[in-house]
Amino acid sequence: MSALAPGEPWPPEVELRGHHAWLAPLRSEHAPGLAEAVKDGELWRLWYTNIASPETMAHDVASRLARRDAGQCLPFVVLDPASGAPVGMTNYWNIDAPNRRVEIGGTWYRRAVQRSALNTECKRMLLAHAFETLDCVAVEFRTHFFNHQSRRAIERLGAKLDGVLRNHSLSRDGLLRDTCVYSITQSEWPTVRRHLDFRLEEGG
Repeated sequence: MSALAPGEPWPPEVELRGHHAWLAPLRSEHAPGLAEAVKDGELWRLWYTNIASPETMAHDVASRLARRDAGQCLPFVVLDPASGAPVGMTNYWNIDAPNRRVEIGGTWYRRAVQRSALNTECKRMLLAHAFETLDCVAVEFRTHFFNHQSRRAIERLGAKLDGVLRNHSLSRDGLLRDTCVYSITQSEWPTVRRHLDFRLEEGG
């Protein structure tokens, strides 16, 4: 685990670059590009997600940055490494520094890059950083019970279902949400890493 100066946030900001994806610290100036990206697939219309619309994207970015400043999350903008254009967002959520645990969540990608090597590589980089640099003991993933696409994607990573938090939170439309909680533990990471590397070798 890397040593941090007293008072330095955990985890500290970091930039992660791969062949298919580039994860950079989120900044307010990314909001216009993200507002354009979210139009591809009209992702905010999916009732079981909580994705910002083009009109509310700047507010969503500001909210994530406020949570970052409070030590609650570390937000990233997902960039196309060729063009540098924003194609989505992801975060380390629910940061638990004393117990060295984080959640990878609040993730969305424009439709054009969904089910591509970009998503696999983003998860590969975030998991590698969590386990190999931050020395996390576990990394969580959470999603709506009815978000079957997200659940399948999480399971394809090699994460295991810990359980379902029933009536866990209120959705934006006021309905109670059941949340599926998955995780990958530190001891499982070497096998999961090999699985993700194989997937990237095969094209995603």
